[in-house]
Amino acid sequence: MEENNKLSKWLNDEMNELELNEFKAQPDYEIFDKIKKYSSELKTNDFDESVMLSNILSKPKSKVIKINSYQKWIYRVAAILVISLGLFFAWNSFSISSVTAENGTKNSFDLPDHSKVVLNSGSEIEYKKWGWENNRKLTLKGEAYFRVHKGSKFEVGTPLGKVTVLGTEFNVKERDNRFEVTCYEGKVRVNYQNHEKIITKGMSIAFEDGKIIDLHDNDLSSPEWMQNELYFYKEDLKSIIKELERQYDIKIEAKTDFSNQEFTGTIPSNNIDIALKIISTTYHLESIKKNNLIILDSSNESK
Repeated sequence: MEENNKLSKWLNDEMNELELNEFKAQPDYEIFDKIKKYSSELKTNDFDESVMLSNILSKPKSKVIKINSYQKWIYRVAAILVISLGLFFAWNSFSISSVTAENGTKNSFDLPDHSKVVLNSGSEIEYKKWGWENNRKLTLKGEAYFRVHKGSKFEVGTPLGKVTVLGTEFNVKERDNRFEVTCYEGKVRVNYQNHEKIITKGMSIAFEDGKIIDLHDNDLSSPEWMQNELYFYKEDLKSIIKELERQYDIKIEAKTDFSNQEFTGTIPSNNIDIALKIISTTYHLESIKKNNLIILDSSNESK
């Protein structure tokens, strides 16, 4: 009760200098001060005092309910909380939502229409929640697998190309200058520069440096990377090293010229020793581990 009386006196500026100094020394003073400041900014509509007085006098007398200063303070705090919650929910609905998968991780989440998305390592997606049902568009940097809930148009934009969903399950990969799309169910329309192509279940297509690359058909139900395998088709050593850095969250230094030799095959994303052995054997290199750094060197030079 004593604390309430002190708070009431402070709110009404009834404290003497000594009491005020003691009150300011309390650990919660800064919070009280902010609440007082914000609550004082709350405004009410103007009203005609004479009309209100006349209405009061004309009514029969009834029991008067007194509201003390402490209750007034509680009501002000409640009003601030209501306004704050409203602003929070409005901001959350209208702002751009961003979801990422850091290097060495994968991230699964649902879109507002319950479409499923799995982000591969080193990837990011941005989208707007507000009006999603009527404008299902998102921006992807990196690689992601989509299982789309049936509904209106669904569009995935990347820095290299765009995918319009005409089906339900597909994978989009955007890495540096390579753009790759695989359809696992239904069909999707792929737009890249002045190229447009529709691919159906089991088909894949890739673009690199403005050129189209037709990939082999497959009968997989989901992308290899979701099974901890990295599939490369006609990709150079530089691209492979960058992908391994993302998947294992490591740094790889190649003390050799990047070979023009293209690699087609599968490398595990959950066993760095086997992954390095495949690379070393293919490109005649030796790997040296130094903490989180891996050095790839020519076999002849390292002997």
